[in-house]
Amino acid sequence: MFDKRFYYLLKIQYLGFRYHGWQKQPDVLTVERMMERTFSYVLDRKNFKLLASGRTDAKVSANVAYVELFLNDSPLPEDGFLTLLNDNLPQDIRCLEITQVDKKFNVMDAPIAKEYVYLFSYGEKNHPFAAPFMINIAGSLDIELMKEAARLFEGEHDFRSYAYKPNPETKTIGNISSSLIETNELYTANFFPKESFALRVSGKGFKRHQIRLMMGMLFDIGEGNVDLDFFKKTLDASNDIKLTRIAQASGLLLQNVQI
Repeated sequence: MFDKRFYYLLKIQYLGFRYHGWQKQPDVLTVERMMERTFSYVLDRKNFKLLASGRTDAKVSANVAYVELFLNDSPLPEDGFLTLLNDNLPQDIRCLEITQVDKKFNVMDAPIAKEYVYLFSYGEKNHPFAAPFMINIAGSLDIELMKEAARLFEGEHDFRSYAYKPNPETKTIGNISSSLIETNELYTANFFPKESFALRVSGKGFKRHQIRLMMGMLFDIGEGNVDLDFFKKTLDASNDIKLTRIAQASGLLLQNVQI
């Protein structure tokens, strides 16, 4: 048994392209596994546990994410620990802040809202260096129609069509506070295409693959594979429409979490 437990909230960011998501899994590289290895090294002990406010899928990045650290027996060093941690984390993971919290804090319940961003372009194939951040659609997209459709996700809907392999008990009614497509000015690089776009979606929580299924539907609309009438039917669960187009993971990032 440990004598005492200490609780910390970590604000982190990471590039997910080389990871199999956040959650630790056997025989694959994940963000959680790399963070555990780093904490074990810098603390020279393993009497701790990490718990994230949410899990990201393979290749999904995070501009802001939160992780709770449960540390047994003795607290973190008071001086210089954030610098020490970052010096030892891999280049694609960074800790922004460490704040001590009490045992009543629950990192799973703490988020008030989450914002996701999906970056994409169309037409000429992107520079390969853009691959970790942005998806390219060959051919053309009707961006104005996609913008109109994106707004229709806002409000309360039964998102069963946008839930990955739901069972009868899965709670699929949710509320999206904001959903829009805009010209991408959030992220820039000299190897990005001259014009790119961002789907920005905000809400309290989302089901697994929900944003990627939403983006897949918007791509289908932009390519002319489906019309707005069909799209509206997907927001009515009584139509029992099972969507299969899941947009690639590497265009998705967790932009912000409000706590």
